[in-house]
Amino acid sequence: MYSQPLNPESYTTQVKGTMISENNQIQTIEFVVPIQVSQDAPRHEDLKQMLDSNKDGLKLEAMKRIIGMVAKGRDASDLFPAVVKNVVSANLEVKKLVYVYLVRYAEEQQDLALLSISTFQRALKDPNQLIRACALRVLSSIRVPVIVPIMMLAIKDAVSDMSPYVRKTAAHAIPKLYNLDPEQKEELIQVIEKLLSDKTTLVVGSAVMAFEEVCPERIDLIHKNYRKLCNLLVDVEEWGQVIIINMLTRYARTQFIDPNAGEGLEEKEKPFYEDEQEETEDADILAKRPKTMDPDHRLLLRNTKPLLQSRNAAVVLAVAQLYQHIAPRSEVSQVARALVRLLRSHREVQAVVLTNIASMSTRRKGMFEPYLKSFFVRSSDPTHIKALKLEVLTNLATDANISVILREFQTYIGSSDKEFVAATIQAIGRCASNIREVTDTCLSGLVSLLSNRDESVVGESVVVIRKLLQSETVGHKDIISHMARLVDNIKIPMARASILWLLGEYCDKVPKIAPDVLRKMAKTFITEEDIVKLQILTLATKLYLTNPKQTRLLCQYVYNLAKYDTNYDIRDRARLTRALVFPSQGHEDNKLAKHAKKIFLATKPPPVQQSSFKDRDQFQLSTLSHFINARASGYQDLPPFPDDAPDPSVRNVEMPTPVTPVFKSAHQKKKPQKVKSFYSDESSPEDESDEEESDSGSESDSESDSSESDSSESSSEEESESESDDDEDEKQRTRGKAKRKSGSGGRKREASESSGSEDSESESSESESESSSSESESSSDEESENSESSDEDTKKKKSKEKASNKGKATQGGGNRTNLDLLLDLDDIPPTMDTPLLTPSLGGLLTPTPTAQPAQPLPPGASIQPASAKFVPTTTHELLNRFTGNGLSVGARFTRSPHLYSPRMTSVELTFTNTGSEEIREISIGRKKLAPGMSLHEFAGIAVLNADTTLYGTLGVDFNDTTQPAVFDLIAGGRTFSISVTAPIGELMTPLAMSEADFNLNQGKLRGMNELSGTAKLPSEQNIKALVDHVYEIANLLQVQSLSDNVLKFGGQTASGKVLVLLSLTVPEETAECSITINCEKMVVSSMLLKELQSALAKD
Repeated sequence: MYSQPLNPESYTTQVKGTMISENNQIQTIEFVVPIQVSQDAPRHEDLKQMLDSNKDGLKLEAMKRIIGMVAKGRDASDLFPAVVKNVVSANLEVKKLVYVYLVRYAEEQQDLALLSISTFQRALKDPNQLIRACALRVLSSIRVPVIVPIMMLAIKDAVSDMSPYVRKTAAHAIPKLYNLDPEQKEELIQVIEKLLSDKTTLVVGSAVMAFEEVCPERIDLIHKNYRKLCNLLVDVEEWGQVIIINMLTRYARTQFIDPNAGEGLEEKEKPFYEDEQEETEDADILAKRPKTMDPDHRLLLRNTKPLLQSRNAAVVLAVAQLYQHIAPRSEVSQVARALVRLLRSHREVQAVVLTNIASMSTRRKGMFEPYLKSFFVRSSDPTHIKALKLEVLTNLATDANISVILREFQTYIGSSDKEFVAATIQAIGRCASNIREVTDTCLSGLVSLLSNRDESVVGESVVVIRKLLQSETVGHKDIISHMARLVDNIKIPMARASILWLLGEYCDKVPKIAPDVLRKMAKTFITEEDIVKLQILTLATKLYLTNPKQTRLLCQYVYNLAKYDTNYDIRDRARLTRALVFPSQGHEDNKLAKHAKKIFLATKPPPVQQSSFKDRDQFQLSTLSHFINARASGYQDLPPFPDDAPDPSVRNVEMPTPVTPVFKSAHQKKKPQKVKSFYSDESSPEDESDEEESDSGSESDSESDSSESDSSESSSEEESESESDDDEDEKQRTRGKAKRKSGSGGRKREASESSGSEDSESESSESESESSSSESESSSDEESENSESSDEDTKKKKSKEKASNKGKATQGGGNRTNLDLLLDLDDIPPTMDTPLLTPSLGGLLTPTPTAQPAQPLPPGASIQPASAKFVPTTTHELLNRFTGNGLSVGARFTRSPHLYSPRMTSVELTFTNTGSEEIREISIGRKKLAPGMSLHEFAGIAVLNADTTLYGTLGVDFNDTTQPAVFDLIAGGRTFSISVTAPIGELMTPLAMSEADFNLNQGKLRGMNELSGTAKLPSEQNIKALVDHVYEIANLLQVQSLSDNVLKFGGQTASGKVLVLLSLTVPEETAECSITINCEKMVVSSMLLKELQSALAKD
């Protein structure tokens, strides 16, 4: 029993604490700590008692419960005094949880946290590395300026800690200290410089993060660590890779020249004679010609390429932006497959990736053109993903693929998403304006959309047609006349304004229609929107200038209406145009009035329709500013390439003096070779040539960095001489293996199929390590010549192995690398079971393809899923508008697989608000499903306005039964019970099969699995009508049969994937047909037979 809660009162207490100063002197500090007693205190009394007990088990249980409260977002700050006392606990698990709690609340309870600062300082010397790191993390979370010197001392000590985890925590504490006291920047830069020289992959990413936060302008700190960062990049944690790649992108933009500079000069036509070229070529042109790429530039590109296989989308995007901004144009296309692979991720990742692809595709169309089908819209995509895919498809449209894209756009127009349909019509207009060969086709298709039932489709079509007609040299009189007749029916303001603008612009082509439209508009002028009123004024002015006798009075009437309008823009426009068209007495000789016709009827330039992503090049790819198309806080522009390359020698690192170790084991000697062969990338001949052209200093530096990162100690000269015999024996064994491989053709082919590329890479890495060791051991000319000859032998072996690999590639398909296998998306279907929106047969935008007869499947072919031949249009009422207080809900079975699971049946729910008030928060509540059934909810609807209809897709796994799926629908705070019952025919999916497969499976489903019956047929029943009836009743697919009077249909149940075979035998003489159904589930057969009999009897 808890006692009665106390009234909230504030108390203060004077507390003494100790603190170790910078001079290691113990000082006594007094604090006046306010204590707040709240009404919620009694509910935590049990936790406080457990924390005050002497048993570690109770303390551990209490801390687990407190951390659980913090994880759930509950406030546990009132437990701070009870928790902070346990920071001195001897139990390691309790101490860890206490530190986790203190990191969360140290900033809020700074005064109480300061009382334990001496405990944190003692914990910095704890033997356990986790305790040291936690203490430093808590110490850096106390944002009080008085402890800045203590934090600085703690960070300096942690940087020299033996544990990489503690050094990583010190790197994370540096930005916190810098934000607390920016005056400590110079000291922190020294600490960052020491962290950047760390060779542990756990620390490197955090060190670069601290560098970016504190001193990103100190690029000189990166010079000596550049090659080490490039070599360690593949081993760093994922988020550290993102930070390092972004930093190296900026570094490369300041230290290397543009690899694409001067490409246009090479493409120009050269003079026929070389002498003429020598005379005409200028020194400036020579300076602008492309220069050889810096070896360090190539090193960065080569070491980041394997990261395209990363499972982290942020790493792949970071590599993509690096290639976009610093790689040669011919190599940027290597990131296309990796970006397309990310489209299989969650919708949040898809949005970011598609934004980057849309921006890249404005300049590089051929880069993503091979993956055109990957950007087709799916029925389950949200609206913003659909819009981005439309943008990409429009950017990729060319003369070769425009027919495929237009057929795809045609299917999108029938979507229920009105915003998506409007974007599709705009995309069609952009394609028509950019590709002149399909302009007429698109224009005729858009004109046919003017008769669409949906007003939004008609309105958007009118706007797009207006833009297309404005860009056409020859006007279309029939189209303008047809659009003029739609003024009475179209209510969308933008569409009405577009029609009026067209009538005014081409009033000479429709001299009889335009005045009549102006008469109608004058009647409704007061009720029109502002944009329509402005176009009515423009139409009246143009008609008066071209046909003054017939429209003079109408024009004056419109001016008088606009003179007293509530909008000042309309009043000002009316005054201006009236002064030009009807000048006042005494101003008839006004020059502007004389040229009024030229002013209003001047030829307008056609509108330029371009991608909205074209101006995003000003921002760096994969940044927040690029995503929102606005400069975000803290964004820094990408620096331009320098005209002249800076001195590359600043990246050379002096070799350290070798230290004689106590011992050296064999595995330490082989470890660098294993790591290097594991992460080595299949370099192209160009890469190898670049490596050969690089100076010996850079090679030795990079090799030394990689070896130092893997081994903790370097070998001495004496030990390397003693081990030289072993190295020579290994080299001879390696050469013997190469000879045996080259001698045996069959064995070589078998070995190459399993690990051909790995052998060559491991041999090359061994030879490189041997040559580097020989160069470091001696400096005589003879040994250098021997090492050069060994390098030449190695290169010859490489060339032979590559030639043999190429020969195998031409014979048997070739060995493909892991990168190619992972990113090859041409033949890999998407993992989701969502169907593509396949174009229908024929249509307004479908070109006339050549007819190709379908080849029948041979007997014994595999059975494959197919699409439904009939889609029901009837909607079943689930909730009446009277019962639902203005909300009516209908259901329609779409016969398409559901995104969440192929076992589910898709049900399209229609929500209509027939009331006068909006309905908020429509979602599914409690589910009442039979065993074996499951239900996937539709996306919740936030607001349903009055007289508005919205749609949602529900997925139901009926478990091959007709039992209803019952659930509660929550709308506007009220709960309604909904029951969805599926007919037996909607629980099936069609299958395509040959007649041989049908007969084979029908023979297996005899006996109890076969059910027969008869049904009466109408006297005038034909075969085609009978097939259509079957399609309406059951979601099956007809099997091509050799017999004319036997109809066969195949399918399977949606949930259990059980075959359902239907045979209809229609005799020529009698009016009855026999029905045979073969299925393992007799209930399905029985119910399907009854459905067929009752449906055929009604007809």
